[in-house]
Amino acid sequence: MPPAAPPLASHWLDASGGLGYHWRALRYRQRLWAPFLHQVGAWLADWQPPCRDLVLVGPSAGYALSAAFLDRFARITALEPDRLARALLRRRFAHAPIRFGTIDAFALPDGPAALAAHWPDAAILFCNVIGQRLDADTAPPWRQAQQAALAGHHWASWHDVFSAPQPPRHLPPGAHAADSAALARRLWAGIGCEVVDHGTLGWQAEPAYALWHLAPAQWQLIEWVSHRPTR
Repeated sequence: MPPAAPPLASHWLDASGGLGYHWRALRYRQRLWAPFLHQVGAWLADWQPPCRDLVLVGPSAGYALSAAFLDRFARITALEPDRLARALLRRRFAHAPIRFGTIDAFALPDGPAALAAHWPDAAILFCNVIGQRLDADTAPPWRQAQQAALAGHHWASWHDVFSAPQPPRHLPPGAHAADSAALARRLWAGIGCEVVDHGTLGWQAEPAYALWHLAPAQWQLIEWVSHRPTR
């Protein structure tokens, strides 16, 4: 029997999503967000899990997704707590085989195990949600649970690493120290702004990075990682 996980609470007001996020998407998606969305599209084009099933964790309204990507899968389950986002996702991709699930993937410690048990053959895509639902304290144990439970799955994630009102001087190098505070100081050296650390740096080996100009005075440093089963 699949592990029990708390049900996904349904809501439409959230500090990192909800109405404010949809308003930003309406206002900035076509211009400020465009370079970042192009980068996400390139990552997803390169991610080719040999699976017919896909689980989307926290996709919101799918602003970073495309019909061409979703068309690669026969069955899609979205785990999305925002009621408005669910309606918009269904409307934006009316022909995609999307259904909505109720598992809270970020329940500790059973969330990742519940994902693995309920969808044993699915690819799992974490849609810019890990850095929003976790922090420096909760990320390490959840990451350990995720990597153990989903070792046999194809999965990928793009997620916030740092947030700041100004962009960094450059993106992180391909190999960097595990000390996120030291890296943030180097990336924003001399800029003089507050940098929020989401506790997700170096989630997997060989990450890729992009900048997301979320709003005129808000920048996110985003990390992309993917996992391929070894067995």
